[in-house]
Amino acid sequence: MIETRNLTKRYGNLIAANDITLKLDQGDVFGFIGPNGSGKTTTMRMIATLLAPDHGEAYVCGKSIYTDQEEIRRLVGFMPDFFGVYDDMTVIEYLEFFAATYRIDGSRRRKVVEEKLELVDMAFKRDAMVNELSRGQTQRIGLARTLLHDPQVLLLDEPASGLDPRARIEIRNLLRRLGEMKKTVIVSSHILPELADVCTRVGMIEKGHMIVDGNVAEVMRKARQRILLHIRVKDRTDFAASLLEQQDSVEKVSISRDAQIEVTLKPDVEDYSDLPTALVQSGMAITLFREEEVNLETAFLQLTKGLVQ
Repeated sequence: MIETRNLTKRYGNLIAANDITLKLDQGDVFGFIGPNGSGKTTTMRMIATLLAPDHGEAYVCGKSIYTDQEEIRRLVGFMPDFFGVYDDMTVIEYLEFFAATYRIDGSRRRKVVEEKLELVDMAFKRDAMVNELSRGQTQRIGLARTLLHDPQVLLLDEPASGLDPRARIEIRNLLRRLGEMKKTVIVSSHILPELADVCTRVGMIEKGHMIVDGNVAEVMRKARQRILLHIRVKDRTDFAASLLEQQDSVEKVSISRDAQIEVTLKPDVEDYSDLPTALVQSGMAITLFREEEVNLETAFLQLTKGLVQ
C-alpha cells in the first residue's frame, strides 16, 4: 500500500529526510516515532504529494508520487498536527463543506457526514460551533474530515498532541478501529507507550535517518540487550542472591532496599528456567519472579541517541 525508496529531502545544507525506505501493507498501523525536527512530517508530506522530494521514489497503492499525484490525493487522507477551523460554522456545516470539496454529491453528502461523526463518536456535537470545541473534540472532527472520502491510506501527524489523558485514550481507540477497517495508517506521536497498543509496526527516525523499522515485538527484542529479572523470596534473601550469582546464565545480582533481588542475565540468554529450579531445590519459597518488560518508550531511549537537526 505504501512503499518508499531512498526518499530524501534537503533544505539547503539540512537533510530533513535521508534515504527513507519503508514498505507497509494493507491494514498496517505504523507508529512513526522521533523528536521534533527528526523528519517525520517531511516524510509524510512527501508521501501525500504535498512536498516534492529531492531524491528517491514513493508509491501509494502502486501509484507514483511523481506521475499520479491526483490519484494519490484521492487515496490518501492527511491530517496535520494543527489545522484551522472556520468561525460561524457548526460541525455538520463544516464537514459538509469539505465533503462538497471531495465532490460527494448532495444526496449522499449528509449520510457520509453522519457516518463519519458516528465513527469518531462526535454525533452529539453535530450542531455545535466548531470554534467552541475542546482540543480533543477538534482533533476528532479533524479525523472525521480526513475520512470523508473514505481514503485507503491515512497519514496522521501527531493526532494526540496536546490532548488530556481521556482524549488520548479516545484517539487510541479510534486508531485501533481504523486498523480493524483495514486502513493503512502512518501515525506520528510522542505518546510512546500508547502507540504500542495500537500499532502493528513502528519506525524510529532520528536526524532524518530511519534507524529502526519492524513490528513491535522485533523492536522490543532489539532494544532488550539483556533480560532483567525481579525476584523475591520469603526469607534468606542474601543466601538466595548468592545462589543466583553462581548460576552460569547470570551476569549480575543486586538487592534493592525492599529486599527484592534484581538479576541481570548474560547477553543472548533467553532461557532462565534453571534459576527458579535452583532456588526451590535449595528450600527457597519464591513469592515473586517476573521478567521486566521493555515498553516502546524504553526501546526508543535504548535505540536512539537523542540527536536533532
